[in-house]
Amino acid sequence: MSNITFPTEFLLLPFADTRELQPLHFGLFLGIYLAALLGNGLILTAVACDHCLHTPMYFFLLNLALIDIGCISITLPKAMANSLWDTKSISLSGCAAQVFIFAVFIPAEFYLLTIMAYDRYIAICKPLHYGTIMDSRTCVNMAAAAWGSGFLHVVLHTASTFSLPLCQGNALDQFFCEIPQILKLSCSDAYLREPGHIVFTACSLLVCFLFVLYSYMQIFRAVLRIASEPGRHKAFSTCLPHLAIVSLYISTGTSAYLRPPSMSSSSVNILLAVMYSVVPPSVNPLIYSMRNQVLKDAVWKLLSACFSESIKFLSSAYH
Repeated sequence: MSNITFPTEFLLLPFADTRELQPLHFGLFLGIYLAALLGNGLILTAVACDHCLHTPMYFFLLNLALIDIGCISITLPKAMANSLWDTKSISLSGCAAQVFIFAVFIPAEFYLLTIMAYDRYIAICKPLHYGTIMDSRTCVNMAAAAWGSGFLHVVLHTASTFSLPLCQGNALDQFFCEIPQILKLSCSDAYLREPGHIVFTACSLLVCFLFVLYSYMQIFRAVLRIASEPGRHKAFSTCLPHLAIVSLYISTGTSAYLRPPSMSSSSVNILLAVMYSVVPPSVNPLIYSMRNQVLKDAVWKLLSACFSESIKFLSSAYH
């Protein structure tokens, strides 16, 4: 019983074992982080400022960009700082903050992606009823439900995780604090209490994934009935990247949280975590803006306005 404690700090897994490679990893992830901030920040600002984008699709996209910024900001900066300064430690409060916020954002993002699939389903399969079904009140309630599901998830997991006594040290096999890695440090008897919550969450996410698949099956059936080839191509190019992101979340998240400990390794843990915590926030702005001329025009108008204001400010300051 003397070994059953709760540490005051945890040790995170570095991106690279050798000191020479750590600055390289720092530069790589810094570029990814700044690109994610810039892309999602532009989407946030463009949707908020342009009244032409005040529609259900862009309202959900605004929420997705906000979640992406929070998701990548809670995990990557600390890992980059550890790589830069060649340290591994994170305080108990910092670890708890990572677990809490990450446990809110990841489920909220997946539920929001499910809602966005439903929005596309209504827009393509029931276009005449779109304005009635997806009114402003319904959209706000859906977005609130996505955020609320994240907070429900964190209530189920975080409190029980940090109430478990730990007797396996304080070294986490991950570059940020996440629930499965903390559970590995808990005593065997206490560890049995938490997997029920994880299985419940996994089942709820699986139901969402099946709903997304059903929505896209109906969408593809409707798209195949479109007479024009450009129309079918536009619909497929919009829907397939969304389906790819949802599949990435469900495959990597399930592997990370439900994989047997015997199949676990440090490199696989880091790879899976990067795939569901770093890649989606970085590529979502490209997926939802590259194929969307309306959003690209709004972003370009925003950048042009900012550039013009900067020129005016510099001119006035010079004179």
